[in-house]
Amino acid sequence: MQSWSDTPIPAVPGAGPPLRLHDTADSCIRPVTPGATATMYVCGITPYDATHLGHAATYLTFDVVNRVLRDNGHDVHYVQNVTDVDDPLFERAARDGVDWQDLGTREIELFRADMAALRVLPPRDYVGAIESVDEVIELVRKLLAAGAAYTVEDTEFPDIYFRTDATEQFGYESGYDRETMARLFAERGGDPDRPGKRDPLDALLWRAERPGEPSWPSPFGPGRPGWHIECAAIAVNRLGNEFDIQGGGSDLIYPHHEYSAAHGEALAAGRRFARHYVHTGMIGLDGEKMSKSKGNLVLVSKLRAAGVDPGAIRLGLFAGHYRADRMWTDEALTEAQARLDRWRQAVTRPAAPAAADTVARLRTHLADDLDTPRALAAVDAWVRDTLDYGGTDTGAGAEIATAVDALLGVRLR
Repeated sequence: MQSWSDTPIPAVPGAGPPLRLHDTADSCIRPVTPGATATMYVCGITPYDATHLGHAATYLTFDVVNRVLRDNGHDVHYVQNVTDVDDPLFERAARDGVDWQDLGTREIELFRADMAALRVLPPRDYVGAIESVDEVIELVRKLLAAGAAYTVEDTEFPDIYFRTDATEQFGYESGYDRETMARLFAERGGDPDRPGKRDPLDALLWRAERPGEPSWPSPFGPGRPGWHIECAAIAVNRLGNEFDIQGGGSDLIYPHHEYSAAHGEALAAGRRFARHYVHTGMIGLDGEKMSKSKGNLVLVSKLRAAGVDPGAIRLGLFAGHYRADRMWTDEALTEAQARLDRWRQAVTRPAAPAAADTVARLRTHLADDLDTPRALAAVDAWVRDTLDYGGTDTGAGAEIATAVDALLGVRLR
């Protein structure tokens, strides 16, 4: 599947401190320790509706991770999937009276346009679930052979399930107790009451063909992939059995990331699926989490159509820490646009205070678990001094503009 257009990153002289990120499994902030190439997998969209600010906040977070790693001198192998075959897509298409593939194609193209407008660095591999069916089939075959999966017998539909007890460390990523897992499993796409399962928490790997649903041939009969196995197959086949960062929203911690990790670990001698599990907070509107099911969405495409500068969207979301659940308001956007205007005004001044200390603080704050609020405050301080007092450094504005572009993805000139 084609990704979106690339965004050039200007080189910033010098280097910042190594990146440290919060790891969900270990419940602490610790160093990211990649080799020459950092490897990162971030779960993509299910394309049944347009990109909202909750999506944008997640992908902007990992865009900054990508930028900081590159500023540290690493190449970055970034992989993202698209769940372009799944129940929510079928349900929305049926509701709207359109073909599910046409709906998916339309929304994927809109997502690409939104990401390009927001200047998000594109993934090296952008892979649809449909493209990965053969990979899923092979992984399911291996899990069956290893005894980590089983077929539900004596039912009309011989679905294949992953055994929750197939790895000794299952549950380490979320840290949730079984009661919490059971509740979230039922709320987030699981089927705890499916007859024939050995454990209510066993997760679907291969859904046997049903009337009216798309299916693909396989050694275990026609069907289609489960949700979690899709990401496991795409990640393992491109990044290996242990990679640096698995990312997504906090609503994916369980069941999606817990199971996708377990699928990979069941065939990898117990090694961790990812060295870091990184999750973003939820964006809300009017006191509730922003979600397609609630319909309380602020769409990136509508903001763009209304003439909102994508740089203001970035700054508005960066005003809060990525791990915090937070509300989006009209005031937040107004403040972000005012901040962007001030920054642009300051970097065009013919002379300003020296920029080196501000660039260093910007790097330091971003390396410290992406502390974007403090990073923005560091630039604000330089801007305030520039606008209020001026300076003598004729190159400082260009230095700040370059650093903000490279590290925050916001164009000032």
